[in-house]
Order: sequence, then structure tokens, then C-alpha cells
Amino acid sequence: MRVWTRIAGVACCGRGWALPVFFALIFQLLMQAPVARAADFPPPPVMLANVYRSDTPLADYLVSEKLDGVRGYWDGEKLLTRGGERIEAPGWFTAGWPDFPLDGELWVGRGKFTSAISIVRQRTPDDAAWRTLHFMVFDLPAHPGSFAERNAALKSLLAGLALPWVRPVEQFKVADRAGLRTALDRVVRNGGEGLMLHRTASLYQAGRSDDLLKLKPYQDAEARVIAHLPGKGRHQGVLGALLVETAEGLRFRIGTGFSDAQRRNPPAPGSWVTYRYIGLNEGSGIPRFASFMRVREDMPGGERYQSHPSPLTPHPSPLTPHPSPLTPHPSPHPLRGVLKVPPCSPSPTGASPASTSSISPMSPRWPRSGGCNSKRSHSTRSRSAC
Repeated sequence: MRVWTRIAGVACCGRGWALPVFFALIFQLLMQAPVARAADFPPPPVMLANVYRSDTPLADYLVSEKLDGVRGYWDGEKLLTRGGERIEAPGWFTAGWPDFPLDGELWVGRGKFTSAISIVRQRTPDDAAWRTLHFMVFDLPAHPGSFAERNAALKSLLAGLALPWVRPVEQFKVADRAGLRTALDRVVRNGGEGLMLHRTASLYQAGRSDDLLKLKPYQDAEARVIAHLPGKGRHQGVLGALLVETAEGLRFRIGTGFSDAQRRNPPAPGSWVTYRYIGLNEGSGIPRFASFMRVREDMPGGERYQSHPSPLTPHPSPLTPHPSPLTPHPSPHPLRGVLKVPPCSPSPTGASPASTSSISPMSPRWPRSGGCNSKRSHSTRSRSAC
């Protein structure tokens, strides 16, 4: 701190040697910091999941663990996030990868989403940190066959690639709903997030459909931060709650789930956050008991789709692990311009308050040879790492 003060002081006094040094140090620090960037490329054409329903014919699906990491799409040349941001991976990490697409998850381990996104969003890759990451591959987007055929080709491809940090996601069958519930309980008990179901006969098609389903023991969704609401009592002087808005324009407050560090440096207005909730209030459609989970820096878009309760577990499972505290990228002035907003109760007609800001919402080739608006009251912007 003394060095910085001295250099800044000398620079202000006009000494020629200090000014270049001062700005060089500033530039170095900025280059090392994680920065939320706009999309570098068009979002890759990935498959997206609908929510599992109790009438799903399980015999038609393969099941796998839902990994809590960062979606990664290798387009044959570069690694991208689902939103189209380029991932600056070390050269050794992608050396030898094929010249056709791979779809998977950059994953550190169960309950380590924070570590994964911190590593992935660095502009200058941290070699030691990247050695803790695995690219867990679950699909071959350019393969022309069914998912069962793509999965077999994927396992053969990765066995030949022989890179310990690139692994196939294990797929398995369940006989019935009881077997699916057993598998879900086992994953959650061990700190996992949930399950994914792939229709074995489906082709790889971008977009959301029942060819890919997700099953979790709780409900969650996403909303955009509108304002910081000041805290009271023991939270005096820091964040009390976030005023958020869904993609459909429904506004409400999120006041729980934050660590002390997050209350001092809350998610910036305009950013998207994931929250957990227990059902919707009848009439207003506002999520009940909304609790902050994390900032979704890897999802810059504004797509709209529904979130539904899990038919297996309509209430949070006692086995659901408490989410790890996240420290999002700090706002330069955490509580500058705090808005004092009246309680967000719906109007007598059930309409939500008017929005004060707008929401901005690669055709790969498989090688010729070689292996391989429902009503607003029931709409939320569903969280999707899938």
C-alpha cells in the first residue's frame, strides 16, 4: 500500500519516471483480474434440457449425473462457453483434441462450481488451477447418429485420445421411477446436483426439447438484478436484499442466502443470479422463500422458458447440500446509489410492476471417415447449466 501511495503521489506531482510505472502496474493488475466479458462469438448450437415429468417413459432414456460446472463447447478449434465467450485454456489442455465438436462440462468436483467458474473466466490461464479441471464430455454434436450411437462413438474417441483430464460422462439405465429416485438420492447424498436424462433415439438438435431432461430435488431459476436494497439491524450499511426481475417482468426480493462477503460486494445491477425457491404464490406467481445461490456469469443471454417443480420431490430434499458461499465479481462501488424501493407486491389485477430497463436477450461437420408464454404467474427464467 505504501508503494502504491508513493507512486501515485509522485505521479500526481509530475515526475516523468513514475507515471509510466504507475500505469504499467495498473494494467498488469487488470489483466490478472477475472472480468465479465460480452460474448466473443455467436453462442454455440447446444442442446438444452426441459424439466423431467413423472410421465416420462424411462425405458427410452439413458441417465447420468448432472455436473455442477461450466458448460464447455469445443467447436474443433476453440473452447467456448454456452454464451459464446472464448475460454482461454492452456495449450496443453486442448492439445490433440479433434477438429469436430465436443459438448461437455468443465468440472472440478461436486460442490465446486465457484472454483470452476473462477478458473474458466481468467483471461490469462492459471496453469496449476487448470490441472484441477476436467472436461467431462457428454455428446458429439456433429455425429449424425442417435444418442446411443453418439455415446458409443464418444467412449471410443476418448479412449483413443487418452487424456486423463478429458473423460466421458457415465450413462446408465434405470428400470422405473423407484430406480430413478434411488439414483437421485445417491447423487444428492454425495454432494451432487441432480440427474440428466438423454433420449437414446434422439439426434443432436440445438434448442430445448424433451430429448434432454433434468431432474433435481429442488426448484431454482434465474433473474436479473435491478437494485440493491439497504440492510437493517445487523446488516446495516451492507446489502439487505436484491430487487430482481425475471425475463417475463416479474419483480420480487431475494434477502437470504448471502455470505457476509457477498453482502459487502453484492452482484452488480444488470447481472443474472440463480435463486432457489419452494413453489409459487398463487395469484402473484412470486417464488416462495427465494434464496440466493450464485451469480451466473457464464449466462449473458435473456432467453425465456419455464421452470417446473420436480415431480419426484415437490419439496426440498433433506439430503440437498447447502450451496457453497460464492463471492461474485465485486462491483466497484457496492452500495453506491442504493435504491429505496417500496415492497414489491402485485397490483390488484396481478400484474407485475413495469420494467425500468430492457433485457437483452457453427454448423459443424462430422468427418467422413473415422470413428465416430405460459401465464406470467407461472413463468421463471430457469437456471440452466445444461
